[in-house]
Amino acid sequence: MPEVWRPAGGGEVSQDQLPKLANELMALAGDRRVWLVEGEMGSGKTTLIKVIGHALGVTETMRSPTFAIVNEYATGQGGKLFHFDLYRLKNEKEVIDIGTSEYFDSGQWCMVEWPEKLGSLTPGDSFRIRISVSGTHHRKIEYYRP
Repeated sequence: MPEVWRPAGGGEVSQDQLPKLANELMALAGDRRVWLVEGEMGSGKTTLIKVIGHALGVTETMRSPTFAIVNEYATGQGGKLFHFDLYRLKNEKEVIDIGTSEYFDSGQWCMVEWPEKLGSLTPGDSFRIRISVSGTHHRKIEYYRP
């Protein structure tokens, strides 16, 4: 069956609409804790993940894990949010070496930028978000839930 991507947030969203969108996406994801966030460089992946983190009660300043590969944050519910940026990884061996399967199997929130780097290691039941630039201050956000 082909993937069916659905619009989130009523189609296009601006940055000030992201908190509402974060809550909508969390409801749509249900119990899925591994989220794959796709989009071009500069499309707003990290910005959206920061807003989702805030909605989960993260109080620390969230930064892009471009060089660290993964950052860990405490959520307001006593859990954790792991924010991955796989951009710099070259192959699936490097994906394995950072322990992605342990993170994904932890039951904690895992937000993954550049998920195409996961290759065959992509969790089949993950919640997927696709962001595309639709204007200077607007983004089209779609989701796919298997």
